[in-house]
Amino acid sequence: MDASTIRAQSRHLVRELGMLDHQCGDLDLTPVQAHALIELEQGPLTVNQMAERLKVDKSNASRTNASLLNAGYVETKADPEDRRKQLSSLTASGQQTLNQLNQGLNQHVSHFLEQLDSDEVAQLENSLRRYTKAISASRQQNDFTLRLLTPQDNAAMAAVVRRVSAEHGLTPDKGYGVSDPTLDCLSDVYGASNTAFWVVEKDHRILGGGGIAALEGEQGVCELQKMYFLPELRGKGFARRIAATALKFARQQGYSACYLETTADLNAAIALYESLGFDHIPHAMGNTGHDACEVRMLKAL
Repeated sequence: MDASTIRAQSRHLVRELGMLDHQCGDLDLTPVQAHALIELEQGPLTVNQMAERLKVDKSNASRTNASLLNAGYVETKADPEDRRKQLSSLTASGQQTLNQLNQGLNQHVSHFLEQLDSDEVAQLENSLRRYTKAISASRQQNDFTLRLLTPQDNAAMAAVVRRVSAEHGLTPDKGYGVSDPTLDCLSDVYGASNTAFWVVEKDHRILGGGGIAALEGEQGVCELQKMYFLPELRGKGFARRIAATALKFARQQGYSACYLETTADLNAAIALYESLGFDHIPHAMGNTGHDACEVRMLKAL
């Protein structure tokens, strides 16, 4: 599915849910007012915090907050940590209105879900969660550049591998990727047409990267390799983005499966690979030379 198809489906969903209407559900609330009440149920918020939660500008959040104040759904008081700021919170009337809204909309969605089997509901939930996370990650990646490795990046990427390996105790003498003799000339390794390596750059600094290449000793199988990221890059979704980019590339190159090796100490990495559909396998594949990597995973393409 391409971007145009996703946009078309999203437009259809927005219309079917009535989100272009002036009110949300059967109550006299605009969609942004309803979302504000939902966020305020979690606790008091300043206007700036509300704007951040709703992903709207401050003036929109301010107008929404004022309208809820006038309706008696919200009350304000000085922030005890900074009395120059006002905290908004739900009134009893606001909570009652929100309860009515949730009840009505939950009934609507329950009717929609009756059209789906249990496995389809689970798939829908997972897909919506993943899509939402992808949107959030994309926003966090705006100031960074993802591009293919060049010979000028060799030294910087090798330094990233060594620094991250040292951070996790993955020393060269234990047979991890940091011991590879080709570490300082990665552009040579990933120069073939069926290989690729991507780096993340910001302000002319290489902050991480990862690649994919044929798995030596296994016909038609590729390997996800050298996924290393400096601390300032973590939590922004680049590991998943590079892995997803690599898997798409692998399919285009005709690979039938993708293999990887890692260590049990890298819990976040393992969770990522599992979420991408990699399965744990009990034995090593190919000739990677990384005998210290006790976690082996495989994904059919």
